[in-house]
Amino acid sequence: MDNILAPIINSFKIPELRRKIIITTVIVIVYRIASHIPISGVNLQALQSLFNSNQMLGLLDIFSGGALVNFSLLSLGLNPYINASIILQLLTMVIPSLEALSKEGEYGRQKINQYTRYLTIPLALVQAIGMFTLLKNQGIVVDSSAISIFAIIITMSAGTILAMWLGELITEYGIGNGISLLIFVGIVSRAPIAFFQTISVVDQQQILNLLIFGALAIAVTAGIVFINEGRRQIMIQYARRFVGGREVGGSFTYLPLRVNQAGVIPIIFAVSLVLVPSFGGQYLSQANNLQLQSIGRWLAINFNAQSIAYNITYFLLVIGFTYFYTAVIFNPVKIAEDIKKSGAFIAGIRPGTATAAYLNYILVRITLAGAVFLGAVAILPSLVSQATGLQTLAVGGTGILIVVSVVLDTAKQFESKLVERNYQGFLK
Repeated sequence: MDNILAPIINSFKIPELRRKIIITTVIVIVYRIASHIPISGVNLQALQSLFNSNQMLGLLDIFSGGALVNFSLLSLGLNPYINASIILQLLTMVIPSLEALSKEGEYGRQKINQYTRYLTIPLALVQAIGMFTLLKNQGIVVDSSAISIFAIIITMSAGTILAMWLGELITEYGIGNGISLLIFVGIVSRAPIAFFQTISVVDQQQILNLLIFGALAIAVTAGIVFINEGRRQIMIQYARRFVGGREVGGSFTYLPLRVNQAGVIPIIFAVSLVLVPSFGGQYLSQANNLQLQSIGRWLAINFNAQSIAYNITYFLLVIGFTYFYTAVIFNPVKIAEDIKKSGAFIAGIRPGTATAAYLNYILVRITLAGAVFLGAVAILPSLVSQATGLQTLAVGGTGILIVVSVVLDTAKQFESKLVERNYQGFLK
């Protein structure tokens, strides 16, 4: 126990780490307080009934940390920001100027982040209008005056901007990736509620199903850790040279290629997009046009959380975003150039283009294993919930992917800060 707690205890002895931990904690507390600040103008009891009867809305509420069911300041959560990130990264692949900007190091990353923030604002407004329209069609909005409508839309949009700002403050001044950490906090804060809801409705005949679900959750968690920590070690050799009459080089090191280079990002992106058909169907089903109503009902039926189309789409989106984000963050050509410039090479592979092709060959294959695993785990809770009848834990099972990945990433950053501090005196 002392060995487990030692890094935490030591971190509070280091002023810089202590400051980062305190800042992160304070921002998380502010985020949770803001998620309980309600927006006026809706019938909360009717809203809670709607969420209890709609599993899609329940899934969104899990990721907002209960802010949506309470119709709080942070009702939209970080969904507009996530969608803006998806759009910008897609545009980076097709617009040459953005692609060139993404290759300009820290400056390019900051500019793309700035464009993402700008795009988040109109997306938040659009989603706020869509949410208001959905609630109005369900008879949940009690005040339909122009001032009330304007206030609700602006407040919801401002809540997204606040959440985005808090997340970036954590990234810059705290520990871990701020956006992912806030999503993690939202999921964890709702997990006890989902658990107690399940316990309250489970009878003796379902105890075995609950135990099976729990065992699968543990196995899935172990699998996620195994895949996230999986590495393909590629040996890098350094050529022997004679400098000043002495032979230098001839050593070797390893280039670790992660099985899951993209981390938690594909799951967040996939969840954001897989809900679009269902919400679109609910909106169209309230339209005056009979043909639009028919399309809306078809989308609502075929893209609910238990449908085959939903699970297949979710699975494919996870795989697609895993490959896409891996291609964004890992550039085999640049890695090959860096290896060549350092006077190193991969045994049996020519430096330069051949090395880049070899790295890409390896990356595509190990990423396939990670992507298929993440896709399978993403849809497993839904399949198990149908088999066991435990519907209240389905969305919680989906959140395991994000929770475990964020914990691992944050722990690694925390550990790297400790190691950096320990070696600081040596580097000086």
